[in-house]
Amino acid sequence: MLRINYDAHTAYPFVPIGRVLIDRKIIPREEMSMQRIREWMQDHPDEARMFGGRIARSCSFALSGLTEEGEAIGAQGLPLSAGRSIAVDRALHVYGTPFFIEAELPTGNGRGSTLFRRTMIAQDTGSAIVGPARADLYFGAGDEAGQAAGRVRQAGRFAMLLPRELDPVCGGLRRAAAAPEAGDTGCGGLRRAAAAPEAGDNDTSASPSPANDSE
Repeated sequence: MLRINYDAHTAYPFVPIGRVLIDRKIIPREEMSMQRIREWMQDHPDEARMFGGRIARSCSFALSGLTEEGEAIGAQGLPLSAGRSIAVDRALHVYGTPFFIEAELPTGNGRGSTLFRRTMIAQDTGSAIVGPARADLYFGAGDEAGQAAGRVRQAGRFAMLLPRELDPVCGGLRRAAAAPEAGDTGCGGLRRAAAAPEAGDNDTSASPSPANDSE
């Protein structure tokens, strides 16, 4: 077994295949998931090849090796923890910053939802994770984690947790929101920002391993 991590990409615009399939009414929006995209591509190999020929954006990867736990190594240089690590925009956030994330995520069968409320740590980044209110949840390694991550396309909320004594300049930490909400008087406590993934863009809302930045 080998593990590869995202290394670089061509500078062409990213075209989400899920969004194209929805726009062409090939897969209904409510059924869209990473697993559904893979099933369609396996069942329609000729059409899938046509997609590949029209998409100029491509990624390259590098061998990274396995940790003892078999988990991916994040951009921070540490093994990621399933259900506790997130990838964020490195230009805006500092590795090691804790975030509290709240969202309605799909259940295992994909037919319902469950409340996800958890403190997570920024330990990775990716080229598709851009903006103050966008994060990639790390679900872990393996097929089960990949299937769970592939179903996530819901919007959520996350709050950057900052020590109160860092007020008013936040001690060099960037703010999670471009503009504070009403009643948000300073950096102490929580600063909230609403996450708003684009419709049909399953590839960046969450992935089995944000370190791979599979888009």
